[in-house]
Amino acid sequence: MHTYIMSLATRWNTLRHSPLPSPGWDGLRFRRTSGELRTMPIILGLALLIMLAVVFGPQWWIRRVLARHGDDRPDFPGTGSELARHLLDQAGLSQVKVERTDAGDHYDPLDHAVCLLPQHHDGRSVAAVAVAVHEVSHALQHARGERAFALRFALVNRLIWIDRIASGILLLAPVVFILVKAPLVLVLQVIAGLLLLTIRVVVHVATLPVELDASFAKALPVLQRGGYLAASDLPAARSVLRAAALTYVAAALATLLDVARWFRMLRF
Repeated sequence: MHTYIMSLATRWNTLRHSPLPSPGWDGLRFRRTSGELRTMPIILGLALLIMLAVVFGPQWWIRRVLARHGDDRPDFPGTGSELARHLLDQAGLSQVKVERTDAGDHYDPLDHAVCLLPQHHDGRSVAAVAVAVHEVSHALQHARGERAFALRFALVNRLIWIDRIASGILLLAPVVFILVKAPLVLVLQVIAGLLLLTIRVVVHVATLPVELDASFAKALPVLQRGGYLAASDLPAARSVLRAAALTYVAAALATLLDVARWFRMLRF
């Protein structure tokens, strides 16, 4: 009995002082996989934040700039619409109308109208003045037959039909798949729709030179030479004109969400 107890004590001392067993490659692989699983949501979250910043950041910045410089100024002699009317008449474009709209500030070449949001049509602010002059500049581009504006007008007209065709192809894709039972046909149809949507992005980006010309080659010099704004207000006007020029770029980035959504459907 004494010998058996001594044997147990010896074995216990050996086990207590021996190193712990190594986890081996399986243990290391498990720890690495667990770490990757914990890191993946962080990476996906950062990617989502970056995508949202790229898509919605420009739109947020444009709205912020317009709001920052949108306070009415009692020292301004007229509204945005009154300034637009004055500049159009001065340029010999009395046939071009100035209208209030809720569809965003723009110049309508078909209706020959400068369309301004209520706060810019009726407002007496730096934003109202700068936006009004920017849209009048598009009317000047149209009246002078400038090539870049004509190209943009043609592209935008075709974009309407491109959007309709793309929407039709993408909406009919599931129906065609059910009728034909051929996955390849569905894939080709969705790819065609996505290419048509991508053309919308290209068209919006192609209009950027026209917008920059309207803001900085035409509107800003008019504000500077005509004395419609004080020198202290010109930096704010420059910011508003930059925002007006980048409106279509912001719209193009928003279009990327549609493309990404259809790519996700294609994956599944």
